[in-house]
Amino acid sequence: MRYRVALHESEEGLSVWVPGLPGCVSQGKTEEEALANITDAVREYLDVALENAIGMGTSS
Repeated sequence: MRYRVALHESEEGLSVWVPGLPGCVSQGKTEEEALANITDAVREYLDVALENAIGMGTSS
């Protein structure tokens, strides 16, 4: 799966987020680091979303 990311450069480095995944954000000192970090953040975001979806399908 591919997602578009948005980058914002500041004096501290780059912030990066995925507009299609609300709350999925990261940062890095370089573009390469920021993109690597957002890749990890997307994986974690989707893992949590899947866990929540599976959990909603079970009854206690």
